[in-house]
Amino acid sequence: MSRGIELKLSTKTRALPVAMALAGSLALAACGASNESNSGSGSSDASGSAEQLSGTLNGAGSSAQQAAMQGWTAGFSKSQPDVTVNYDPVGSGGGREQFLSGGVDFAGSDAYLSDDEVTKAKDRCGGGDVFELPNYISAIAVVYNLPGVSDLNLSPDTVGKIFSGAITTWDDPAIKADNPNAQLPSTAITPVHRGDKSGTTKNFTDYLAKAAPNSWTGGAVDEWPTQGGEAANGTSGVISAVQAGEGAIGYADESQAGSLGVAKIKVGSDFVKPSAEGAAAVVEGSQVKSGRGQYDFAYDINRTPTDPSQYPLVLVSYHIGCIQYDDAAKAKLVQAFESYVISEDGQKAAADQAGSSPISDTLREQSQKAVDAIAGK
Repeated sequence: MSRGIELKLSTKTRALPVAMALAGSLALAACGASNESNSGSGSSDASGSAEQLSGTLNGAGSSAQQAAMQGWTAGFSKSQPDVTVNYDPVGSGGGREQFLSGGVDFAGSDAYLSDDEVTKAKDRCGGGDVFELPNYISAIAVVYNLPGVSDLNLSPDTVGKIFSGAITTWDDPAIKADNPNAQLPSTAITPVHRGDKSGTTKNFTDYLAKAAPNSWTGGAVDEWPTQGGEAANGTSGVISAVQAGEGAIGYADESQAGSLGVAKIKVGSDFVKPSAEGAAAVVEGSQVKSGRGQYDFAYDINRTPTDPSQYPLVLVSYHIGCIQYDDAAKAKLVQAFESYVISEDGQKAAADQAGSSPISDTLREQSQKAVDAIAGK
């Protein structure tokens, strides 16, 4: 039997009265994957033959993972109905902070741990190894609200100038150069950015820093570095703010764009729309970050491909946790949940629910090694 999903939303204001902050807790009854302790099977088992577990897992983090988590828990609960997973979509930074302080069992993050956070994570894990498992690949869309303009091209430099405040109206010559056949109005541009600590912001600014270094000098950061524009909390807050303001532009998980315009960004000599296929392709062409532990699969994304089949404005979302937990029962719950998340069934559930790109077989095989190693002291 499956459990329900309770989603509580509260409205907050931050620079825009209409910007909604995704501050509620996502209570997800879930679990499951075939998970014979340290068996390494790595596939879900909805038939009931998996070891039946009970208990509660607590996680927090990425609001962009919200839809994927719904897909994972709906499938997970079929084989483990007596396990509850509580997930609070407070944002990637908040999730990492809660995990590092010991407040939750795992974090969901759209940015990998910084070197300083890796050190803190090892301390939180009792000096043991830390896992960072890619579980969600998604294109980040540059979304806009400009009536009458249904097709918009933006080069990396133009995007950088818009979000740094150097371009302030839609009929700016730089935008016209990217869109020579468009009828662009003189409407003022309102750039909308995340007001909370965000992995989506970290990926967006990493893209700007690498693809448009001459127009973006704010670096790759998870807290918005410049003054101006409008701030909104959470993915839903950015979407709501852009929807509410004519001339607004923002960035968000592509699966949440809804009816907003979605810009094409320049890759090589072409302008490319975000897609699951393009997001997966660019990750395949990227490298694991060097100098990490044997179960840490953080990826440095190639932000400057020239192949138009690759979409470089992408985030890889992670689940972050300990390889060794103090409580053996807790370790079994984490192992069971993560085994389902990375399985083919779990990835399909996320793709169906969130429009994300399933991780590749290579990533799954890497991650399975970490899942197999999860244990209690």
